Amino acid sequence: MTTAERLLNAKTLDETRAARFAGRKRLNFVALTLSLAAMAFGVFWLVWILWETLRLGIGGLALSTLTEMTPPPNEAGGIANAIYGSLVMVLLATFVGTPIGIMAGIYLAEYNVKGWLSTIVRFVNDILLSAPSIVIGLFVYAVVVAYFKSFSGLAGALALALIVIPVVIRTTENMLQLVPPGLREAAYALGTPKWKVILSITLRAARAGVVTGILLAVARIAGETAPLLFTALSNQFWTSDVTQPMASLPVTIFKFAMSPYENWQQLAWAGVFLITVAVLALNILARVLTRNKL
Repeated sequence: MTTAERLLNAKTLDETRAARFAGRKRLNFVALTLSLAAMAFGVFWLVWILWETLRLGIGGLALSTLTEMTPPPNEAGGIANAIYGSLVMVLLATFVGTPIGIMAGIYLAEYNVKGWLSTIVRFVNDILLSAPSIVIGLFVYAVVVAYFKSFSGLAGALALALIVIPVVIRTTENMLQLVPPGLREAAYALGTPKWKVILSITLRAARAGVVTGILLAVARIAGETAPLLFTALSNQFWTSDVTQPMASLPVTIFKFAMSPYENWQQLAWAGVFLITVAVLALNILARVLTRNKL
């Protein structure tokens, strides 16, 4: 091959590379533009929702909102009973669902990773994760409410616990699988029993992710309405008896927002504001835990 041919081939190769590079730049520009447009579209609606919640929610906040019971139409009152009912049912659901979810996640990640039972559990867990919450509410209604012939806060807490469990199971299993196997092997080499390895090493190493999953599960059930309509129903008055119908913020918001009465609509926006602030706080806390310790 002559020198001229070599120079011609080199020039052709450079032109081909330049053309490919230009094509990649155009493709990258298009992809980046579409990504930014999608992000801007989502952020626009999020900011709008937060702005409306802030604008209308603060207008309905007052001392009476946090200290008085839900009022009749066109009369002063608050949503103290709904706030209390939501706190009670969410806490009960968390205390019931969290241990079950953590123990099931430990079993799937540590004891039976590829067995037939773990495969079935993961399949059922995926179904529960994707099942609409109203289906869970109807299930608890048929099993508990219809059997005892009474709506109750306990039934509402049970329905919310069934939403917490699959979230905690999935998060716990995934976080434990991220723990390096070398940590387990080093502990086993020292003669540490399996249960102590799980408690002292793997679970401790994954605690930030597990706590994050619990917080995200709590944030999810804090705004659930459909399961509570079929289980806890509602109560216009203050009650600490979990065996009786109990008010909750999501159900109260649903009822008041659909009403034609201005005072009820203001209280509904105040409830939306309180739930939004609580869920945002939980999500921020989960992000902080994940960033610092995972």
